[in-house]
Amino acid sequence: MADSHDLIRVHGARENNLKDVSVEIPKRRLTVFTGVSGSGKSSLVFDTIAAESQRLINETYSAFVQGFMPTLARPEVDVLDGLTTVITVDQQRMGADPRSTVGTATDANAMLRILFSRLARPHIGGPKAFSFNVASISGAGAVTVERGGQKVKERRSFSITGGMCPRCEGRGAVTDLDLTQLYDDSKSLNEGALTVPGYKSGGWNHRLYTESGLVDPDKPIRAYTKRELQDFLYREPTRMKIAGINMTYEGLVPRIQKSMLAKDKEAMQPHIREFVDRAVTFTTCPDCEGTRLTAAARSAKIGGVSIADACAMQISDLAAWVRGLDEPSVAPLLSALGQTLDSFVEIGLGYLSLDRPAGTLSGGEAQRTKMIRHLGSSLTDVTYVFDEPTTGLHPHDVQRMNDLLLRLRDKGNTVLVVEHKPEVVAIADHVVDLGPGAGTAGGTVCFEGTVEGLRGSGTVTGRHFDDRAALKDSVREPTGTLEIRGANAHNLRDVDVDLPLGVLCVITGVAGSGKSSLVRGSIPASQGVVFVDQAPIRGSRRSNPATYTGLLEPIRKAFAKANGVKPALFSANSEGACPTCNGAGVIYTDLAMMAGVSTTCEECEGKRFDASVLEYHLGGRDISEVLAMSVTEAEEFFGSGEARTPAAHAVLGRLADVGLGYLTLGQPLTTLSGGERQRLKLATHMADKGGVYVLDEPTAGLHLADVEQLLGLLDRLVDAGKSVIVVEHHQAVMAHADWIVDLGPGAGHDGGRVVFEGTPTDLVTSRTTLTGEHLAAYVGR
Repeated sequence: MADSHDLIRVHGARENNLKDVSVEIPKRRLTVFTGVSGSGKSSLVFDTIAAESQRLINETYSAFVQGFMPTLARPEVDVLDGLTTVITVDQQRMGADPRSTVGTATDANAMLRILFSRLARPHIGGPKAFSFNVASISGAGAVTVERGGQKVKERRSFSITGGMCPRCEGRGAVTDLDLTQLYDDSKSLNEGALTVPGYKSGGWNHRLYTESGLVDPDKPIRAYTKRELQDFLYREPTRMKIAGINMTYEGLVPRIQKSMLAKDKEAMQPHIREFVDRAVTFTTCPDCEGTRLTAAARSAKIGGVSIADACAMQISDLAAWVRGLDEPSVAPLLSALGQTLDSFVEIGLGYLSLDRPAGTLSGGEAQRTKMIRHLGSSLTDVTYVFDEPTTGLHPHDVQRMNDLLLRLRDKGNTVLVVEHKPEVVAIADHVVDLGPGAGTAGGTVCFEGTVEGLRGSGTVTGRHFDDRAALKDSVREPTGTLEIRGANAHNLRDVDVDLPLGVLCVITGVAGSGKSSLVRGSIPASQGVVFVDQAPIRGSRRSNPATYTGLLEPIRKAFAKANGVKPALFSANSEGACPTCNGAGVIYTDLAMMAGVSTTCEECEGKRFDASVLEYHLGGRDISEVLAMSVTEAEEFFGSGEARTPAAHAVLGRLADVGLGYLTLGQPLTTLSGGERQRLKLATHMADKGGVYVLDEPTAGLHLADVEQLLGLLDRLVDAGKSVIVVEHHQAVMAHADWIVDLGPGAGHDGGRVVFEGTPTDLVTSRTTLTGEHLAAYVGR
């Protein structure tokens, strides 16, 4: 009987776009889930199987403890049998907190700090003295203690020795305001010297300075006395009467720091964000030289190496250094630290250093960093769930990732992988293919079985499984070049390279060879360059493709014009919102530690608008019917006839171009898959007036069938006279390129050089680099 539980059975799953899906997944095997982007893979694996396992584990804790845990809703599924503990390793980027580094995120720093507090000479204190997140504090004073009915005053003092550099507060960088961006010192205030957004002549922000009486508004700023300049720029907040009103006067610099720099950059309006990018300069902290640590923490050394030196080493070198320490008193610590560092090397991240900020890791690097915890784990019969573990990996590294997945399986674990790459699908014991399409056209199981069965199954994945893009017969001629000279960001070694313009140029190389450093650090972000990176798009459940792409603006105006009312009525986040649910379409009920429930609003029936708004029509449809249309329908609707709106039609055309024709305009962004969000972002950037597009791994999260469409889109951009530079690992994109720049030969300090430039055909013929080897194998040469 005990052996009959060898399956995870899912019956009637209905999360997101799943349509009553039933599957049986074998345990202790490697199962890969395939299907086009948006077909429901993540809904089945993450939102159903993993979510229910996590919820059941949380329920084993007391109600008191559950109150502190995230509340998880019960997934919409009839039966879930045979679940085991799930460990998910997803692609969420690591938090971009400036104090979070690779070392703090993986506990390697914690072990290093203990090591240094025990062995380093001179001895300066406990582990806290080596932490750049702990500030040094000391204090003394009287405390009142009751003893035997008497109150007695006693003197107490305390001190904590921390390792945080007091100047930069453990961030490693200090920010300065570039004063030339705040004002033009050749003009006076009345001549409009201030260039800060929102400080126009006549406004209150401007009058605060002109009418304060502290400076002469008709005198050029460069003629100010020392006293006037101090009052104008740095004066402490002071209450005074200005233009007959009691106001607080404050110097320009602290005022801007409070009003603009304290805000989250993502939440700023575009023109303010642009100003902040111009005005704020980050410089390495002069006191700690970017190490984040106090002088005392840097002075304590083990064999001439300080903790700052250890964190700055490449991890593969640090692992060798730790192995060389022979100290019986800390033997268990050394072996644990050694294992953690060896895991980095084994997983292909030996080129990182522990002081690398976590926010600068790519999605693939962040995912592999999270895997490090599980590699040496002695747990078995656990279900590991991976979300596209090969994102950001060169074909050369994919083999290593495959070995890791098989190793986890062979320890007796169930491994579930959501993946598009045929190299990973090929090692699966069992394949589940979802589809046939994306969004509402997906959500059903098209195939279950072996990899061989998938090849002959006739599903979209099966048909494209052995697709290989051929090398082009002829390549386009460049119209010019973008010169990069002496690039040395991160691990680049004074790279000189000419990137051709007017063609499709692909930059390749193993993970960590310096591709992003070359593109991010060396291509000037001048007026003509549009960067589309991998940063995830943010969106609440109120935002949808229509609001994100700016499509709602022309639609609202068209409705307002046709009905002679104001545009704000046609926004569910403004005046037109249903008063009962405030335009959310659903009502959320919080049930403390139980999962909250959301019920469709009875007043507007989930349409999100006030009933009176739905009486206004455009082309025979009301606003809620328009938001329920798919991109393809809406493109036709706004293309001709009474509802013709060229501005809306242009945005819809771009969404259809990137293959999102099936999305509905009002679908909340929170329900989109990673690949869909990536393409939504690409569609938005296509409107930018740039001559050079720089794309960072645009195939992330794309199915083989979608990659073809993406290549067509890149071709159209180039044919329209744009230059496209793509950082990419996908062989189909390499084969399709007009020009390839290959970086390497390895990662970290083994990389950072250009090892090949030329056409894909030359790369395959010469086979001098790792990329050349893999591309030759891919195209079958």
